[in-house]
Amino acid sequence: MAKTMQQWFDAYGESHQHATNVLIHWICVPTIYFCALGLLYSVPLPDGPDWLVPGFVAYVAIFAVMVFYMRLSVPLGGGMVLFSLLCLRVVYWLEAHAPWPLWAICLTLFALAWIGQFYGHKVEGKKPSFLDDLQFLMIGPAWLMAKLFRRSGLSY
Repeated sequence: MAKTMQQWFDAYGESHQHATNVLIHWICVPTIYFCALGLLYSVPLPDGPDWLVPGFVAYVAIFAVMVFYMRLSVPLGGGMVLFSLLCLRVVYWLEAHAPWPLWAICLTLFALAWIGQFYGHKVEGKKPSFLDDLQFLMIGPAWLMAKLFRRSGLSY
């Protein structure tokens, strides 16, 4: 039987109790999500059909991610769609205006955010959830989104 969103959150929350670790996750999880999109957007594509636009790999990944979230919770999936669009907007801006290549910015921030995540789990005293199940890499952003929903009085 497939887990519900709440079952995923309960399991994820077991290794995310310490206030410092939670704070680090508020910074690093969105950063990692953004950087993953930025790196996927940066994947060079060969010349091809008109539909093979710059960022195609990122768009395909966003679609797959949204299917994952929507099957667990439509409201949270919608929130993640909005967050993904915000991330893409920043990606577009960085690509056009940053003094460094997008991939270099994203790779640097990605590495720093993962260092932060592992430090947070050292403080927590528990290993990251994704070491048991890679699907937890997808649950982290939704776990934070659910916290925003609860603070706003929205159900998911």
